Amino acid sequence: MQSKIAHAAERKAFSVIVDQLIKTASADDREEKIDKLIDMAGKLLKDTVPGAAAGMRAALYPGSKWEKWLFDIIDESDPNVFKTMLMNGAYEAAFRGYRVTFEKADELQCNVPWIVLFDPTSACNKHCVGCWAADYGNRLNLSFEDMDKLVTEAKALGTHLFMLTGGEPLVRKRDVVRLAEKHDDCLFNVFTNASLVDQAFCDDVKRVGNIIFSVSLESYEAGVNDGRRGNGSFDEVMRAFDLMHANGLLYGTSTAYTRTNTENVSSDEFFQLLVDKGCRWAWYFHYMPVGEGANADLMPTVEQREYMFHRIRKVRAFEGGYPIFAMDFQNDGEFTKGCIAGGRLYCHVNARGDVEPCVFIHYSNANIHDMSWADCLHQPMFQAYRARWPWNKNELQPCPMLENPAILPAMVAEADATSTEYVAPEGPEKIMERTVPYAREWAPVAKRLWEEEHPDGEKYDGASADVVSTRSKLIREQDKDGEQETVLV
Repeated sequence: MQSKIAHAAERKAFSVIVDQLIKTASADDREEKIDKLIDMAGKLLKDTVPGAAAGMRAALYPGSKWEKWLFDIIDESDPNVFKTMLMNGAYEAAFRGYRVTFEKADELQCNVPWIVLFDPTSACNKHCVGCWAADYGNRLNLSFEDMDKLVTEAKALGTHLFMLTGGEPLVRKRDVVRLAEKHDDCLFNVFTNASLVDQAFCDDVKRVGNIIFSVSLESYEAGVNDGRRGNGSFDEVMRAFDLMHANGLLYGTSTAYTRTNTENVSSDEFFQLLVDKGCRWAWYFHYMPVGEGANADLMPTVEQREYMFHRIRKVRAFEGGYPIFAMDFQNDGEFTKGCIAGGRLYCHVNARGDVEPCVFIHYSNANIHDMSWADCLHQPMFQAYRARWPWNKNELQPCPMLENPAILPAMVAEADATSTEYVAPEGPEKIMERTVPYAREWAPVAKRLWEEEHPDGEKYDGASADVVSTRSKLIREQDKDGEQETVLV
């Protein structure tokens, strides 16, 4: 593992280049600085994400859509927010932290997540139909001390990226700012309805620099959005976008696509609205039939899902589309080697402290109030994930609940895990009843799309325990032989 001295020197080198990137005005100078950052990232990721540098260069070539996207972010963002996002989100989390989680996963013989989602509170000032979090109730909270302990222990294992869900996290915005201020080497992405964003809060975010936002939005039309999220929600989001943009904050959208809104939230009108309002990313989540009012009829049809498969790729293509990074977490499974839950790349901690595999899968054997973070990651439910993954070598069928529904009941039984839904708990078999018909219908479509995308056979190379062990050894050798060869500017 890299020494503290080498880490400090490496971080300093990144910092110098980022400062230069912010200060330079000409495209030529910026391109030179970006190229240096890509070189450094490539050296850090060569054993964990081979070909990372080549992929970044393919997108950020001079004059490209994505280069302009990056330049716009530099020009329109508060300098402290932009720099801190790169230092904590890119360097500490994506580059250095990702390597450390690989090492720790091999050392501890358990999954170690790159991202931890947690709920500061289950309270919310909205009552959205079909909310996955509604069955937690609205009176649960993690204390500041709970959150501080979680972040501290997760950092020790390499995690520097935290996503705050809920409930509405900004009900606890003072504690959110306090947490970000204390852990100034981390990045905190807040999933929010944005109704509580005000100028005082924006001032705090600019000061700490390490908070970004994913705002819930489900239409470019107020009436359609508010039909699920409540009257006035659309106008609240537009107001928040304008305020955050004026303050140079970084934000995008988080959208659940359903049978009733898929075409709307992927339309030209929707993307143009996001671009006009300064959004930098658009994250899409396939509706999952869990939580209050779970309704299988709200799941997109297989035709709609296939449409989203092609549409999101077209939007974020190197040429054409829109200058916004769009990602569909269900259809983009091939880029994460399938399901990322159970601590493989991420996990979820609810407001009662239960450590769950996924925000949509509410079963657990561990609670942060009773165990250390490392012990939570060793819980039987997570070890069942580790032992059984992948569920399907077709990475367009990534989920153990949605596309491989027999897997979840088997893991819950094997782990003797308990439901963490407190309002209306249900066993995995009930969820399975809602997802089996969908899984059967999607399977042949997924097979066709996979074969069209990968005609030479399986793309799967995985991140099994064997792969993690092999890469971890390479990382340790690299760090030992020259302390990671810190790049000097």
